[in-house]
Amino acid sequence: MNSLALKFTQAFLKTLAAFFIKKFNPGIIGVTGSVGKTSVKDAIALVLKSVRHVRSSRGNFNGEIGLPITILGEWNPREAKLLSRENPRGKNRIRKAFFLCKIFIASVFRAVFARRKNYPEILVLEYGADKPGDIRELLEIAKPQIGVVTAVGDIPAHVEFYSGKEQVAREKSRLIENLPSNGFAILNADDELVLAMKEKTRAHVITFGFSEEAEVRVTNFESRMNAGRPAGIYFKLEYGGSFVPVRIDNCFGKPVAYTAAAAAATGIVFGMHLVRIAEALAYFESPAHRMRLVSGINDSVILDDSYNASPLSVTAAIETARSFTASRKVAILGDMLEIGEYSIQAHENIGKLAAKVFGLIIAIGPRAKFIAESAKASGFNRRNLHIFDDVEEAKAEVKNLIRKGDLVLIKASWAMRFEELVKELRAQ
Repeated sequence: MNSLALKFTQAFLKTLAAFFIKKFNPGIIGVTGSVGKTSVKDAIALVLKSVRHVRSSRGNFNGEIGLPITILGEWNPREAKLLSRENPRGKNRIRKAFFLCKIFIASVFRAVFARRKNYPEILVLEYGADKPGDIRELLEIAKPQIGVVTAVGDIPAHVEFYSGKEQVAREKSRLIENLPSNGFAILNADDELVLAMKEKTRAHVITFGFSEEAEVRVTNFESRMNAGRPAGIYFKLEYGGSFVPVRIDNCFGKPVAYTAAAAAATGIVFGMHLVRIAEALAYFESPAHRMRLVSGINDSVILDDSYNASPLSVTAAIETARSFTASRKVAILGDMLEIGEYSIQAHENIGKLAAKVFGLIIAIGPRAKFIAESAKASGFNRRNLHIFDDVEEAKAEVKNLIRKGDLVLIKASWAMRFEELVKELRAQ
């Protein structure tokens, strides 16, 4: 799609979506942050579906095309994926064009003939911010009454396009600043930059996290094992002097607990009881390639977190692997992209941490070489360290490195295409 066609498509979708918001007047929940937006969006939708008619985007639809088409309707997941970031520009152009025509025609028909009762009561939308100004553009389409901020971190995703983490936080905070006085800001109490956003809103503030200051607090967190294999997580959610146990199968790591707490805080806004919230969260599933456990070759276990990577999410993934028991732990780590001047430092920090947790480290990509060098400088056995330029080069060799009983973490930024490596290492 050339730039002129792209601008026309964005403008037309934006106009249609804004008309839908005005005509149908749904409640809007906006989710933003440097990590975890899609998981939190899915968890909120899961919790609220038991009490309201809810629509949320399918997959990672958080930009100037994805957000409007979520507002305009529910679409076939295979077709919708054509317009997600997982499908690079320049590919499947004809199919994309036909799908966009379908969206235009169906949306115009709905704009004329659809009735309010047939439209969702609540929209749960992701607000992505790859560069300054992105949140403002999305707010021109739809302004939420409830805003949720997941995390920013010391080295946020996409920081390469900002002057620093403070500017990233400033961009994310626009969502919170635009909330109405009768709205709600749901903020991560464990992230200083996110918590500081409470000073920038007229809305009521509810905080979530592990710290004692969090109003919706996670306690007693633990990873569960079953017959030597990771089985899920267990924790308690506390709010207003009450608590409820939460058990989520086939999901792993503290980020899932943060996701659950953010969803619980949203449910509380809608008057839901903690017990009902916990019952809904029991059915939560991590989105594809985000901390998914799959069977690997040679009776190994793969912790597939290949969708994307930032220093914050890679650290969380390594800490999750640390909490598991395995005969040997293997890390297959790739480049963390779009972090600009922080790149060398961030990759070296990951190398130091990985050296303490894994028995075998496989680094793939030009930036990942700093992970390997840092691990070696930290005393990691160089014989258990392997470096490859890209996924294609690594595919053939990596198969021979995986042994029975290995726990294999696979993590890199989405542009590294590590999902192909997951396919290669999955048990047939």
